[in-house]
Amino acid sequence: MCLGVPAEIVAIPDPAVPRARVAISGVERTVATDLLVDEHLAPGDWVLVHVGFALSLIDADEAAVTLEQIKRLGGGTFETELKSFESSAID
Repeated sequence: MCLGVPAEIVAIPDPAVPRARVAISGVERTVATDLLVDEHLAPGDWVLVHVGFALSLIDADEAAVTLEQIKRLGGGTFETELKSFESSAID
């Protein structure tokens, strides 16, 4: 299963390149932000990430609720998504 998972932006290494460093439950990776170039993203913002792309800007409350719902799915869904997130990369 591939879900859109909320992640917090922790860094934007080069504002001229549409990439951001994000974190989910302590796991960090770089994602493409090409779809959100008009959002003026900054560290502390939350985005919904799917297959390495930040799809939309969301608020912290929505992020918390969504993460909790994913964890409640059970069956290792959250852990599977976290492993997938950890092992993929966008440069």
